[in-house]
Amino acid sequence: MKQYEGRRLNGVLLVTIDGKALDPRFDLRNHCLTGFDWGYGGSGPAQLALALLADCLEDDQKALSFHQAFKWIVVAELPHNGWVLTEDQIHQAVQVCRLRKGLYRQPLFMTQLKS
Repeated sequence: MKQYEGRRLNGVLLVTIDGKALDPRFDLRNHCLTGFDWGYGGSGPAQLALALLADCLEDDQKALSFHQAFKWIVVAELPHNGWVLTEDQIHQAVQVCRLRKGLYRQPLFMTQLKS
C-alpha cells in the first residue's frame, strides 16, 4: 500500500510517496508554479490534491474530476506541520467526493441535513 507524506523542513515543503518526491503533475493543470501546500483552500493545495489523486488513482481524468472536492475535503484540513495519508484513505475520500459532488464547499453536516 502506498503512503504519502507531507512535511515542512526549514520553510521548505516536501511531499513524498513511499519516500520519493511526488510529481506535481503540472502537465494536467498548473494551479501553482510554486508547488504544493496544504491546510487551506488555495492554489498550492489544489496542485497537491491533483498530484495525490493522479498518482493514487492512476487515472488522470478522475483526478481532474475530483481534485477540487478532494482539496476541500482532505487537503484543506491537513495539519500545517505535517501529515501522512495512505492509499486506502485517499480512495475512501474519493468516495466521499462522489457522494458530495457539487457540494464540496459546504460542511459535511449541512450536506447531510439537506439529503
